[in-house]
Amino acid sequence: MPDDLSPDRFAVHRHRTPSGGDLAYLRENPGGTPLLLVHGWPETKRIWWRNVAPLAAAGFEVIVPDLRGFGDSSVATDGFYDAAANAIDLHHLLHDALGHERCFAAAGDFGGVVVQELGLRHPGFVTAQCLFNTILPPLREAYAHAGIAPGTPERSRMASDYFVRQGTDADGLAAELDTPERRRRYVGEAYGHRFWATPGAFTADEVDFMTEPFGDAERFRAGLGLYEAAMRTRPVAAPPAWGVRSDVPTVALYGPDDHVVWPDFPERCEVAFTDLTGPYVVPRAGHFLQWERAHLLNQTLRGFFGRFGSPVR
Repeated sequence: MPDDLSPDRFAVHRHRTPSGGDLAYLRENPGGTPLLLVHGWPETKRIWWRNVAPLAAAGFEVIVPDLRGFGDSSVATDGFYDAAANAIDLHHLLHDALGHERCFAAAGDFGGVVVQELGLRHPGFVTAQCLFNTILPPLREAYAHAGIAPGTPERSRMASDYFVRQGTDADGLAAELDTPERRRRYVGEAYGHRFWATPGAFTADEVDFMTEPFGDAERFRAGLGLYEAAMRTRPVAAPPAWGVRSDVPTVALYGPDDHVVWPDFPERCEVAFTDLTGPYVVPRAGHFLQWERAHLLNQTLRGFFGRFGSPVR
């Protein structure tokens, strides 16, 4: 089995969060400069398999969690799956358990929201961040002032049909997907015909690898909780800090083959971040840039974070 597709490639550690949940995470090259890599949906820490070893070799202490309810982590004992709940978990892991006063961070999709929340909720903790194909804060007036028009209804329906169902009828969806095979097939659509990724970016074996953790019924249902929190059909742990412009130094990347994130993502980044490098459009990449263009992302993280004193080797 190729290393890219081995679930046992890296040692998995566990951390008990303040809420009583069990957070699973990777930690490679302890003692390096801490770098947090955060997955989104429909992902687990496995989406970072092509990044961990090269970034550890570059001098980073690479920390890759499974968010609550995903992968090897337990479901949320308090029932919260919003960005604030996850940011609280990650701050407790990195700061209280691992002893880091600050870190670098990189993320896409919902992980990007969690990283933004982490940097705003704990000012100074995230030294710099790399964000790609994620959700940006709802700064409607600021976007409009910058000449960025709202999305068209047609694009909204195409991009958000899954989002609305998962956020408003999670129990019904979970009841329909009543076998591991059905759950995995549903999740696998995001890697294939729904065109989140560049066509052909994932082989059948790679889709199997990414979807395997979602075969578990309890974790599949838990993962939908982040959409319920976003749609306000589930309570949130705390009012979000996310939702305002961020002054965390940010490099923004965009995979244009993504049919989920709005195509004006680069323009919106120019409004959302006051200290922005880029945004850079990455050809032959879609939603899963850390897998589709792993080497390019690894080099970007080395170069950008190196500006802030990272010991790049």
